[in-house]
Amino acid sequence: MKTILRTLVIVLGGLTLVACTQESQNKIGRAVQNWTGTDGVLEVYAGEKLVKRFMKIDKITTASGTGNGADRPYRFGYGVLDTNLNGKVDSDEEKVYFEFSDYSTSYIFFESP
Repeated sequence: MKTILRTLVIVLGGLTLVACTQESQNKIGRAVQNWTGTDGVLEVYAGEKLVKRFMKIDKITTASGTGNGADRPYRFGYGVLDTNLNGKVDSDEEKVYFEFSDYSTSYIFFESP
C-alpha cells in the first residue's frame, strides 16, 4: 500500500510540474535550491582585479519592496568573507551580510567546485 501511495504522489507531483508555467517551474526550482543550498562563491572585480570574495553562500536573494512587493535593483546574502583571497575559509574569517547591485557587471557567482 505504501508503494502505491508513493507512486501516486510522484505521478501527481510530475503532472503538476508539467502543468505549471515556465516561471512557476523556475520558482519551484529556486525554492528547492534555496532549501538544499549550493555552497556558492561570489567574486567581485574592479576591472580585471579580484577585490572581494564571499564563500559558503547558501543563497542569494533578490530584495523586494515592503509596500508593493516589486523587486528592488539589488541582491543580498550571507557568506564568509575571504579576506586574504586565498580561496579557502580560514579560521579567522567570518560569515558576513553583503549586497550588490543589479546594475553592476563586475561580479561572478558560481557553485564551489
